[in-house]
Amino acid sequence: MTQNIAILGASGYTGAELIRLIAGHSSMKITALGANSKAGQTMAEVFPHLRHLDLPALVTIEEIDFSQIDLCFCALPHKTSQEVIAALPKDLKIVDLSADFRLRDPEDYAKWYGNKHAAVDVQKEAVYGLTEFYREEITAARLVAGTGCNAATGQFALRPLIAAGVIDLDDIILDLKCAVSGAGRSLKENLLHAELSEGYHAYALGSTHRHLGEFDQEFSAIAGRPVQVQFTPHLVPANRGILATCYVKGDAQIIHETMQEAYADEPFIEVLPFGEAPSTRHIRGSNFCHIGVVADRQTGRATVVAALDNLTKGSSGQALQNANLMLGLPETEGLMMAPLFP
Repeated sequence: MTQNIAILGASGYTGAELIRLIAGHSSMKITALGANSKAGQTMAEVFPHLRHLDLPALVTIEEIDFSQIDLCFCALPHKTSQEVIAALPKDLKIVDLSADFRLRDPEDYAKWYGNKHAAVDVQKEAVYGLTEFYREEITAARLVAGTGCNAATGQFALRPLIAAGVIDLDDIILDLKCAVSGAGRSLKENLLHAELSEGYHAYALGSTHRHLGEFDQEFSAIAGRPVQVQFTPHLVPANRGILATCYVKGDAQIIHETMQEAYADEPFIEVLPFGEAPSTRHIRGSNFCHIGVVADRQTGRATVVAALDNLTKGSSGQALQNANLMLGLPETEGLMMAPLFP
């Protein structure tokens, strides 16, 4: 049975990534592509690398007949997603890639995103979309809220360790190197080539990044008490990828064994041999996350390193993984392609 799919926000990077992934999916057909700012254009005009695909033209959201859609991906900016999703049919399955439904408490959303939650009733049915840890809830959900790409990377590196109680919860340092596509496709002065190339810099200093809302929510829930990590992201002149380096207190060998046990049956999480560290070049364009554990020279300290592609496993790949579960399809369908190297 073919599932009819709509993608809202199809002119952005995550929208294009969804199209690329679904093109290799045996049970999905893209029936509608919404992009208000580029309505009337073809995908070949907006993203020439997709010109070989037989795709519908871009239209406004109002032009889409959602009665013919089995599942809708919403790849719109935060705040916009709340307004759009609240107006969609109440029986429509939705995977939202924005930040609008990730935080369960509307007050937390207002704190981290600076505006009042505009769809509180809809928030109540949203399921957090970190597939490996919410698989059962996602399978039964109507609305799934995709995680932040930084939040996903950090959680893959730390969730099993917090759950198992093998690290000091009050001394966690999370350092992320993030590629520029995570900032989206819209024009920004600090992302111009002359501003970004040949350099890299820290941002959201002082643990002020919005994805900390997800870390606080998820880590505290696992631990059963407040957990706050020290988190600093860095923007690097690369198109894709996130590399998370986590500094923790705990026995490195036990940490590695905990990771191996936690991810033993996960198709997209690869735990490297003890002492090895991953690279973003080895997960590019894929739905895989590679994790390494290395012992520090100081006894009782360890470094956990995780690498994933922010547009795939960190966003659109995760979204497709969740959609597969929601539609009763094999979770890995359309997602087992090998990473691109070199």
